[in-house]
Amino acid sequence: MIEGCQTGYWNKVRGPARITGSSCWEFVAFMTSSKLDRCVIAPLVLFAVLLICLFSIHASAQAATPSEAITLQQEGKWLEAAEAWRAVIRNKPQDADAYASLGVVLSKEHKYSEAASAYKTALSLNSKLPGIELNLGLAEFKQGHFDAAIAAFRAVLVAEPRNRQASTLLGLSYYGARRFVEAVRYLDPSSKSDPANAELHEVLAQSCLRAKKYSCALEEFRQILQQQPDSAAAHILTGEALDGLQRDPEAIAEFQEAARVSPEEPNVHFGLGYLYWKSHQYEEAKGEFEKVLALDPNHSQALAYLGDIEMKKTNLDEALTLLRKAVSEEKDIRLAYMDMGAVLIQQKRYPDAVAALRRAVELDPAQPDAHYRLGRAYQAMGKAAESQKEFARVRELHEKSDEPLALKISASPPPLAP
Repeated sequence: MIEGCQTGYWNKVRGPARITGSSCWEFVAFMTSSKLDRCVIAPLVLFAVLLICLFSIHASAQAATPSEAITLQQEGKWLEAAEAWRAVIRNKPQDADAYASLGVVLSKEHKYSEAASAYKTALSLNSKLPGIELNLGLAEFKQGHFDAAIAAFRAVLVAEPRNRQASTLLGLSYYGARRFVEAVRYLDPSSKSDPANAELHEVLAQSCLRAKKYSCALEEFRQILQQQPDSAAAHILTGEALDGLQRDPEAIAEFQEAARVSPEEPNVHFGLGYLYWKSHQYEEAKGEFEKVLALDPNHSQALAYLGDIEMKKTNLDEALTLLRKAVSEEKDIRLAYMDMGAVLIQQKRYPDAVAALRRAVELDPAQPDAHYRLGRAYQAMGKAAESQKEFARVRELHEKSDEPLALKISASPPPLAP
């Protein structure tokens, strides 16, 4: 007892009785009451009591049991359930099931990074826990960590080869990781077993297209068109698949239909213009590229192909203006540098031509045409050794096939929804 303080709450609580959380706060309230003699309000005593109160609450949290955590989980009280599972783990740090349950609760809170960490700990304690590899894969997938998700889903399929969910998720993870050949391998059987899943069929179609499996892509896109006949995107993608199969007239027809449905979309007109250009229908191509620029004045690809058409028509100054604007918008358009080199050679501006053609070579060293033009530029400058080196390189190389239209329109496939 504090000397000089003979009555009051102090005498009520002294003795062996256990101080609970509620009695703590009651005592603190009494200690700070204006009715109490000031001699009782000793800072050190008050601080000590506060520590006891906080400790009692902490001890209460530590006393949580798995059944209490499960009850909170079943009630959808995710925050409280997570704290309860953490309390269980503090008491039993080797409890793999508790870590697994914590991961489930954290996933419900969309805390996927923490959930993945909890699942990994659970697996390190017990690698045989059912369903945890699948949950780990989902947590990684939701974060866009597709390589980590692939590893988890593959582990599931080693143990359960017929797990259709894991197989589908593995295919989607391969798609997210831009590994399209592997994506097709898993998505094709999944889509066949779920014919009504339009999103799955679209991802399969995109994967087939990117993997250059054009017949597969065409089949999928045509099924999509049956359900969505006025979808400009479906017509575009069908046209891209037909382009990959070298069926240019049919591809043009699909892009024409896409332009009818969506006349304000620049990439529709660019795709149609490219197909006309590829078929040597340069006036029709020019008209489409001009429509692109009316909608998007800085469309670098349209500028480059318009420049190419002007070069073919020997409008050299106009061609050079368009080509230079194209590379100012995008630095890696090989066609633009190739054509700039050709124009500058015709204008006898050989050093500038060499600079442009060397950039074209850097962008694709395996294409012989840039080496040939560069050899001509060196020859015109009287640099025989450099010229012969480039011509020798031309003889070593073989022509590559045309780049698919799908890659000209977009370098990246549509992202997966989280």
